[in-house]
Amino acid sequence: MRDELLYRLQDDFPLTARPFRKIAEELGAEESEVLKLLEKLKEEKIIRQTSAIFDTRRLGYSSSLVAFKVSPDTIEKAAEIINTHPGVSHNYERDHDFNLWFTIATAPDSKLGLQKTIERLATLTGAQESIALPTIKMFKISVKLDTTGKRAKKESIGQRREQSMKLNARHYAAIRELQKDIPITSEPFADAIERLNMDYEEYFSIANELKKVGIMRRFATILNHRKAGFTANAMSVWSVPEERAEEIGREMASFSAVSHCYLRPKYPNWPYNLFAMVHAKSQDACDETIEEMAKETGLRDYAKLYSTREFKKRRIVYFDPSFAEWEESYGDWAHP
Repeated sequence: MRDELLYRLQDDFPLTARPFRKIAEELGAEESEVLKLLEKLKEEKIIRQTSAIFDTRRLGYSSSLVAFKVSPDTIEKAAEIINTHPGVSHNYERDHDFNLWFTIATAPDSKLGLQKTIERLATLTGAQESIALPTIKMFKISVKLDTTGKRAKKESIGQRREQSMKLNARHYAAIRELQKDIPITSEPFADAIERLNMDYEEYFSIANELKKVGIMRRFATILNHRKAGFTANAMSVWSVPEERAEEIGREMASFSAVSHCYLRPKYPNWPYNLFAMVHAKSQDACDETIEEMAKETGLRDYAKLYSTREFKKRRIVYFDPSFAEWEESYGDWAHP
């Protein structure tokens, strides 16, 4: 049941008072059995977190993937500095001249803004070169590791439909709770609704509304890839002709092993504009998938950037005072 449970948890999580009972029923198990297994998986750090996954941009944040070229002798110190920013969710060393890769978001009320924050981090870390790679077009964002080994090699990719929605104080309060890791108990949302002075009906109504309009991508469990057996991940980067970007982006996104697929800008020192993150249980399997992607698309100008170290991986805490605190401590006015 372990592998089936891990696979199920990565899908849309039941937004009900007793979600683990519903999952247990789907798997033909008892709720107590599922809770006991989940406690073990959490202790083993196979499960990172179960919470809402929000669209950063729809919450008013500005974000980008960033690559720094830093001296190998100072990379750990540079990563430590980058990790102080509360908007940095991922930070990896990769096997490339641009060796430090991170994603960063700045708050809607940021004094520095995204570009100046990146520039400030480049100065603080002593980066030799830096490139900002914001999303031009998103083809896929769906981290769902095939723990069962039964998933098809290809999958259909649906179109995202966004709807406008004006957030009020109750929405913001619910977002602050929905982004928290839920406890492994029979009623994991009980504390949240008590803190909000809501009932289940209102809380889940807000959550489903946020999901319907696309502000909340989904509510799901995120696994620790390596501990779940997916020991290899490659950021495959491709030089794609602009007129074929849409076609090829969708083709690459259809591979089940691809969790993220984006179109990003090119630069004189960076010729690749299509990014596809590939996860597998071995480097050979990663290579095989990327070679198949190259064969199907006919692309020859590409590279594979494997992560060699993980310096940070955690969810952004939205609407948190730490963003303003960071700017007060690290902004160019604080360190001329």
